[in-house]
Amino acid sequence: MRKFKPSPLALCIQTVFAAGSFFAAQSVYAEETSEQEVVGIEVIEVTARKRVENIKDVPISVSALTPKKLEVLGSSGMDVRALSAKVPSLLIESSFGRTFPRFYIRGLGNTDFDLLASQPVSLIYDDVVLENALTKGMPMFDIERVEVLRGPQGTLFGRNTPAGIVKVQSKKPTQDFDATVSGSYGSFNSTDFRVAVGGGLTDTLSARVSLLQQDREDWIDNEAPGFEQKDQLGGYSETAGRVQLLWEPNDDFSALFNYHFRDAEADARIFRANIIKPGTNDLVDNFDRETIYHDAAVRNNQTIDMQGTSLKLEYNLGDYTLTSISGYESAEMFSVGDIDGGYGCGITQIPGCDPSDMGPGFIPFPSESGAKMPDHKQLTQEIRLSSNELGKFDYQVGFFYFDEDLTINNLSFDTLANGVPNGVAIQEMETTAWAVFASLDYDISDSVSINGGLRYSDDERKWRGELIGSTFSDESNVDDSQVSGDLSVNYKWTEQTNLYARLARGYRAPSVQGRNTLFGVPSSTADSETVNSIEMGFKSTTADNMGRLDGSVFYYQVNDQQLTAVGGSGNLTSLINADKAVGYGFELDGEYFITADLVVAGSVSYNNTEIQERGLGVQPCGGGCTVTDTIDSRGFALIDGNSLPQSPEWISNLSARWSQELGDGEIYVYTDWSYRSEVNFFLYESTEFTGDALLEGGFRVGYEWSGDDSEYEVALFGRNITDEEKLTGAIDFNNLTGFVNEPRFFGVEFKANFY
Repeated sequence: MRKFKPSPLALCIQTVFAAGSFFAAQSVYAEETSEQEVVGIEVIEVTARKRVENIKDVPISVSALTPKKLEVLGSSGMDVRALSAKVPSLLIESSFGRTFPRFYIRGLGNTDFDLLASQPVSLIYDDVVLENALTKGMPMFDIERVEVLRGPQGTLFGRNTPAGIVKVQSKKPTQDFDATVSGSYGSFNSTDFRVAVGGGLTDTLSARVSLLQQDREDWIDNEAPGFEQKDQLGGYSETAGRVQLLWEPNDDFSALFNYHFRDAEADARIFRANIIKPGTNDLVDNFDRETIYHDAAVRNNQTIDMQGTSLKLEYNLGDYTLTSISGYESAEMFSVGDIDGGYGCGITQIPGCDPSDMGPGFIPFPSESGAKMPDHKQLTQEIRLSSNELGKFDYQVGFFYFDEDLTINNLSFDTLANGVPNGVAIQEMETTAWAVFASLDYDISDSVSINGGLRYSDDERKWRGELIGSTFSDESNVDDSQVSGDLSVNYKWTEQTNLYARLARGYRAPSVQGRNTLFGVPSSTADSETVNSIEMGFKSTTADNMGRLDGSVFYYQVNDQQLTAVGGSGNLTSLINADKAVGYGFELDGEYFITADLVVAGSVSYNNTEIQERGLGVQPCGGGCTVTDTIDSRGFALIDGNSLPQSPEWISNLSARWSQELGDGEIYVYTDWSYRSEVNFFLYESTEFTGDALLEGGFRVGYEWSGDDSEYEVALFGRNITDEEKLTGAIDFNNLTGFVNEPRFFGVEFKANFY
């Protein structure tokens, strides 16, 4: 008999649904045998479809992070990157430090570091889309819930969501008084203070004020000859706040006003020259996280000023609800970094270069650059009409408008002349977009429901760039209209298990990249990319509510994949459209109470991505790396068949919490571990610029107790407790320069809640 070897995609499907069948069987068994009541898992409500729903009833692969989990992840003062690898298929990284996070879901993302870069993952913060990657660095504090929606979200969220969205919801005002105060102190003299107070001001007006203050002292020594200074880099100071007012004059109308701001000063990303052993992707033997060798460290700085407002109006019209969401965001920033990561230079043709005075290792030429965003404004408006449980048939229809104006200054400096500016390019871009959408739900029976939706979107970008001090200027306009949407079916297999299948189409709007204006090179553009995705999955809980397991298997194809070729031997940033890229994999996400005092949670995802276009090439590194791709006659590395950059095949997370009553309170022990497999940093593949697998662990040990209308907690915590040191990104145009993950951190925290 002939034997067939199953494909990787078939194995993904078998893995997910075998897990689902096993868990459903366990649910039935628990229903028949369980006699002991336990605390059990909480019911998680999400707004993935712009309605409040039980996560089990939503036919989308979605994970939700609750406040307790978020407090643990952010306990070291970590920014939004703390979410990376904490749910299936999600990775977040940045070459800007605490700003400009880059999101990847199911392998789809964008490694572009320019302030004009678009991303295929959208961030929705308090119902307002934050488009520019700089605004996506808004701190998360006093948060009710974070939802990660995987796969195209083209119907309800539209443009630039072909990979998915991250949806952040802050705690809203209520009539009930509550206040939270917390403070922590940890490694590197880090402090983190948070205050939130809310309650009713009148019978119809509620308010909530939330504040965050995070500080860390510099802890990295500079040992470059002639530039020595102790504790020169590594610190930051960040202030953020939010004021919300909720007016509810009657049961049929509410108005929620939100004002928020962020004021931060930190170091730009700290690059380190020649920290990779040639021919390997290992760090050099003498690598020391607390030491750098920079000749421009004194100018390494980053400042951010953001603020915004939103107004959400809801009218209950009986069978329908009319919702209006108006948003305004603005941001300013300035950032300068020592990009070559060392001191001096070795190309004698460059005035001032002295090969006997450079390091660490060979520094071909100095590179000190920066970016400034002196002006940014974003305006959004959504109007939505939703039916209110009419019966078997419900729907939503809406209109969305987006307008963004921004100015970017790309800067370069002469490091050998004490940082004298030697290049300024100005980019100006205006983006306007509008869309109409409709989503329909129909209950075929008590067990089967279908959902479908369509969205028509129209996008236009107008860009202009000029190189100051020269006659060079350039203009580019791109526009497109697209239809996106989804169709899903949800089947209630048992009382505890739902099965679903989903077809979805999403897209990323056309893009312009003008950073090359700084070199007198014309801009590049990319056409819209579209994603067609098919997904099947299950969501299951045990009958005694002691466990939960969600699973999905997916396949997608990206047509006209937008890719950014950054760096390389020419140090240019260019947009290209690959013919297509494909991806497939599976995700499992679960939680289980072993006893009433011990709960474990875990997730695992597998993502296989591949660029598919014969003959497509990009410039390889200019810094002595070992390229493993075929090099064509142009000297380009052919990338057909490569995985997408920053796309690990495996992402997993495991956590456990044990608690026990002690005295008048409860003592608990918590630990969590996250893993991502190796990644390529660039479109081409090379030995040195491959990030090794990364495993990071954390713990939290604390004691909680209650008083009269109050709760208290004191805890000891740690992040990256094994002090893993791994490359998380690199610069490829100069030398073997890279940057690493966050260091080990220990701290203590006290928290009090009052009601």
